[in-house]
Amino acid sequence: MPDPQIANANVNISLVPQQPRPPVTPAQKENTQRLIVVLAEACLQTIKVGKATDQKFQLLNCDDHQGLLRKMGKDIADARPDITHQCLLTLLDSPINKAGRLQVFIHTRKNVLIEINPHVRIPRTFRRFSGLMVQLLHRLSIRSVNGSEKLLKVIKNPVIDHLPTNCRKVTLSMNAPTIRVSEYVKTLDSGQSCCIFIGAIAHGPDTFADQWVDEKIGISEYPLSASIACSKFCHACEDAWGIL
Repeated sequence: MPDPQIANANVNISLVPQQPRPPVTPAQKENTQRLIVVLAEACLQTIKVGKATDQKFQLLNCDDHQGLLRKMGKDIADARPDITHQCLLTLLDSPINKAGRLQVFIHTRKNVLIEINPHVRIPRTFRRFSGLMVQLLHRLSIRSVNGSEKLLKVIKNPVIDHLPTNCRKVTLSMNAPTIRVSEYVKTLDSGQSCCIFIGAIAHGPDTFADQWVDEKIGISEYPLSASIACSKFCHACEDAWGIL
């Protein structure tokens, strides 16, 4: 029996896949050159709000919970789930995802690892996205509307256990040498996938993936939002791999 507080979160979401596609086999995942994006340090935390007799779970965010954040001694920059939402819209709407060559993971600040099914259509509005994340974090998976496919699910850490063997792992840094993303993608070996760790945060150190990455690179002379960084990698891989 579902927890009624969870069922009564902001909204109750049913997801429909973007378009029916056959599932990708483990062999295809291992042997197909892909772009893998890990949205690291994502601010996805549920809280109870309301009176004791009518409490509901919500996704902690800087717009709706400023008073609560002050009581918790947290900066509003520590409650920016909208950054993860923006990144997911950018990634999942991209041609590389529709071509089946993109995989997205979310790694939260609470050390929860989430796998995003490439077929999922993320809600367009932040309110509906928040309700979806509340459901996911409490139920550990979200199925499609017909119940036949898990579109979002919490999986076991660490994320590197879910990456292809032939995969270069990188993260972005303003202190690293700058290179055009299109030129960087050309340095990948034939058939080699690329996993990019992108901080889904307003600001902070770039050390969140130091234990996993092979190298750090810079991709602009200017600070970029996480969504723009995602977009640049999608476009570069699409051009390099002939995806229109």
